[in-house]
Amino acid sequence: MLREDIDEFLKEIPKGVKVVAATKYVGPNEMIELFQHGVSDFGENRVDAFLMKHEALRDYPIRWHFIGHLQRNKCKLVINKIDCLHSLDSLELAKMIDRERTTPLPCFIEVSVNMEESKNGVPFKELNSFMEEVLKFKNIKVIGFMMMAIKNSDDGDNLKQFKALAYLRNRVEKDFNIKLPYLSMGMSDDYKSAIKAGSTHVRLGRILWKQ
Repeated sequence: MLREDIDEFLKEIPKGVKVVAATKYVGPNEMIELFQHGVSDFGENRVDAFLMKHEALRDYPIRWHFIGHLQRNKCKLVINKIDCLHSLDSLELAKMIDRERTTPLPCFIEVSVNMEESKNGVPFKELNSFMEEVLKFKNIKVIGFMMMAIKNSDDGDNLKQFKALAYLRNRVEKDFNIKLPYLSMGMSDDYKSAIKAGSTHVRLGRILWKQ
C-alpha cells in the first residue's frame, strides 16, 4: 500500500526533478495506485518482472525505465519496450542496443564514481574514452549519467559522491561540446543529498510505500 501522505510527499520533490518509481518489490496493482497519484515513470531492474508488468499495464500511458544491470543475453527482450535506460555500462551492451533498437534510445551512462568492485558502471577514469565510442552509435542517445552512492554513507559523504558525478558531467560536456541535461542520482535513503547536488531523476522505491 502507498504511504498515507503520498500526495504531500510528492509535493516536496522540487519541480524539475523526476520521480522514477522503483518497482522491484511491488506489483501492477500497487503501480496503478501510484499512477493515480500522478507518477507515470516507473523503473524496473529485472527483465522477467519488467516483461510481466509491461504486459499487465499495457493500457496505461507509462514511461518505462530500466534501472538495473541489463545482461546482454536479455537485451533483445526489453530494448524496444523501454523509454529510457539508466544503466549503460559497457561497449558490448551499447553495440547490442544499437543493433536491436529500432529508434534512438535515451540512455544514462552508469558511472563508477567510487570504484567499488561490487558495482557495475564505467570507471570514471575511462569515461572520456567510453564517450568517444558510444557517441558513434546512431540508436543510442546519451542524456546524462547515473550512479549509486556507497551504501550506509552519511549525508555529507553522499553529497560529495553526487557532486563528483555532477562535476564529471560538466567536464564531459565541455570536452565533447555536448549537452547532457540529466543526472540519475538518489534513492530512498539519499535522494535529498542527490537533489542538492543537482539530480534530475531520483529512483525511489520503498519510501513511496508503507514500510
